[in-house]
Amino acid sequence: MYQRARILSAAVRGVDGELVFVEVQLDNGIPGTSILGLPDSAVRESRDRVKAAIHSSGFDFPRFKVLVNLAPAHTRKEGTWFDLPIALAILAASGSLPKVDFSNTVFVGELALDGTLRPIRGAIAAARAARKYQIKNLFVAPQSAKLCALVDGLQVYASADLAGVARALVGAESSRPIIFDPKTDNIQMSSEDTPRIEDVTGQFVAKRALVIAAAGGHNVLFTGPPGAGKSMLAQRLSPLLPAPTIEEAIEITQVHDLIKPGDLLILKRPFRAPHHSTSRAGLAGGGPELRPGEISLAHRGVLFLDELPEFSRDALEAMRQPLEDGKITIARATGAVTFPADFLLIAAMNPCHCGWRGHPVRPCSCTPRDLSRYQSRASGPLLDRIDLCISVPPIQPSELGNKSSNMKLNDEVTTESAAGAALAARERQYQRWRALVTSGSSPPRENARIPARMLARFCPLDSKCKKLVERAMEQFGLTMRSYGRTLRLSRTIADLDGADAISTEHVAEALGYRISNDSPAAAHAR
Repeated sequence: MYQRARILSAAVRGVDGELVFVEVQLDNGIPGTSILGLPDSAVRESRDRVKAAIHSSGFDFPRFKVLVNLAPAHTRKEGTWFDLPIALAILAASGSLPKVDFSNTVFVGELALDGTLRPIRGAIAAARAARKYQIKNLFVAPQSAKLCALVDGLQVYASADLAGVARALVGAESSRPIIFDPKTDNIQMSSEDTPRIEDVTGQFVAKRALVIAAAGGHNVLFTGPPGAGKSMLAQRLSPLLPAPTIEEAIEITQVHDLIKPGDLLILKRPFRAPHHSTSRAGLAGGGPELRPGEISLAHRGVLFLDELPEFSRDALEAMRQPLEDGKITIARATGAVTFPADFLLIAAMNPCHCGWRGHPVRPCSCTPRDLSRYQSRASGPLLDRIDLCISVPPIQPSELGNKSSNMKLNDEVTTESAAGAALAARERQYQRWRALVTSGSSPPRENARIPARMLARFCPLDSKCKKLVERAMEQFGLTMRSYGRTLRLSRTIADLDGADAISTEHVAEALGYRISNDSPAAAHAR
């Protein structure tokens, strides 16, 4: 006579979770354990971990033929998620856990040989999957419980080992749901090491570009000789961005949890700066296990690509669609997964291969062919998605140590003043979005994320502004994408000025950032 048990678990696909039914059947035959349902090597190895954990927890492993089925069978099962549900299903089928109702609880967790419950990657995805399918309870390792408790409408329980889970299920040990308060349970990082914009000498145009980028979510490209301060400027963009909301923090943490499980909610916007030797899979995501790449790890934050032309062409071109859609879909023979990739791109590059083109003292040794080859490494379609192309000139010796030089144009920029201006401009954008968009399902967006179909409503131009944009399109060969991005950028500049309407001054400044004579984007346009 067959003895069966079925327990709910979850698997991760991209950043989303889906329910998995762990079915166990005990039958007469040669003792052994077989696992079905497209398991990978980590899942197949769970039979030995589960057996050792059951013995270490004081239970007897059944001397039957054990058949484990992970349904749906067409979905590939990866990782160590299923150790705990397999062990509980075996105990339930053998009668060690009598009369336990498993129908409304999801179990995920890795088991050590001594029965200890270890955290797994993607626990938040399991919690969201449970809520999606209206499952009320979730059992996870203690290290993952706090973050999972952030998911509304779900009761999260944790236990240190398999024996503790079994005692809680049979009522031999009381267990209370985990509650997570970000204010008390999170360790706030010190702000003493936060890069400050006032540390940068001069470079007022570049600082202005950083404020605009932070205010509207616009992409930036700095071009200048070595040592001009391009990397230093890029590192000072993140402090100008507003702190993420709780919903955004959960999104950020969920992506990073797929790489390394943690017990803290990420309350700071990520700043990712991959090396230029990073592969396409490392930047865009993929690999044998379909992990998120750097553009997804920068979700809701900043991605900094230093030495932009030194990245492989294949890796850079993979960013083109995510820069438009805020997500990336990776298709393989086994299926397709989608990772979030709504990031702010800031890139830096030299003006030429040797780096000294346009320097007032050091001569450039590049031939016209060298210059063309170097600048063409970043394609026109990619540069067309960058709103602010800024030339960063070398600092003159007379500016060093001279504070008065930092007060030109009545523009003494500090991190607090720049962040405050960007936050005020964003609040204007959010209020406009709430006023013009009647649907409550769409969250407020930055100006850089205004859909093309709504540009006429959000960025209306008078006749003078239209003529100015049309002349620029004719003279510089700007694309329709450039036209839309110019309107969005003009809207942000107007918001920084506190203006309700876009003026010719705002449009002219926006066009100046896109068609700078020293920018690679202008070279492509010409």
